[in-house]
Amino acid sequence: MYRKLILLAVLVTLCLIPFGAWVRLTDAGLGCPDWPGCYGKLTPTHAIDEISRAVDVQGGEHGPVSLGKAWREMAHRYVASALGFLLLIIAGWAVARRESLKQSPALALVIVGLVILQGMFGKWTVTLLLKPAIVTGHLIGGMTLLALLTWLALRQFGGTVASRTGSWLSPVDPEPLARLLPYARIGLVLLAVQIVLGGWVSTNYAALACTDLPTCQGSWWPSMKMSEGFHIARELGKTATGEGLSLQALTAIHWVHRLGAVVITLWIAGLAWATVRAGALRLGLGLVGGLVLQVVLGLSNVWFGLPLPVAVAHNASAGLLLMVIVVLNFRANLAARIQ
Repeated sequence: MYRKLILLAVLVTLCLIPFGAWVRLTDAGLGCPDWPGCYGKLTPTHAIDEISRAVDVQGGEHGPVSLGKAWREMAHRYVASALGFLLLIIAGWAVARRESLKQSPALALVIVGLVILQGMFGKWTVTLLLKPAIVTGHLIGGMTLLALLTWLALRQFGGTVASRTGSWLSPVDPEPLARLLPYARIGLVLLAVQIVLGGWVSTNYAALACTDLPTCQGSWWPSMKMSEGFHIARELGKTATGEGLSLQALTAIHWVHRLGAVVITLWIAGLAWATVRAGALRLGLGLVGGLVLQVVLGLSNVWFGLPLPVAVAHNASAGLLLMVIVVLNFRANLAARIQ
């Protein structure tokens, strides 16, 4: 049952990440401009009068508030809250049964701390009016939560100190995979950086700053303002001085993410080849599949003008690729300990 609860938490987290992207990409992030309720009410239905007045003030449902947007925002909060309660149960179980589980409850407790921080980021996302740094931090927290839950799940299937050589988590000959550990760690760091850059693109609405491939605005090195685009403490769509964010700043954000995509593609492709040669065929193929899916979705966002299903799927596939990289790190670490 403990294993099943952890696997359920992994699945819910994996679904919650694209759900949050869907809320953001449909401009529903301020569908309920307060927290944790909606105009102080439990559901948007209870706040229908307040929502109707807000729609009248903004001149129609094209603005940030509408009943549909309020429901999308609150549905995301409901699922996130349910996940939080699930993680509390898992942590409580880990503490109460630590002797029979033969595992330290530290990771489960860290995860609870992280989900509390995620709740605060969710609050700040609304109360600070979608500041890019806060929204990006919320995405980073979600991906970190997914990675830690994946690691916790793997520990339930032979990942303890007493792991046996030849289990499904470790190859019969662990030495080749153990040698990949430093490269797998670098791959995890590079992917984390690329996810942060992708989040910065999304939260600044810079995905269509470049609409051609492989060049950007017809140039290999377009006009850009790096310092303006990557200034952290500022309002959405504004510079640090309060002026409108320029196209050159949005271009810088988009272009750096593209360069990061090239780097991570080359690294993971090489890592996948090395993983296959180390005897972990399915894991290597998983890396290839996750990488190809992510690249195709990223290119499709540009080719087809950021269609909503593709943009949401791009977030989900990033989570899947992160999980595969975490599995590789876990297996390589396990192989190194077995030696």
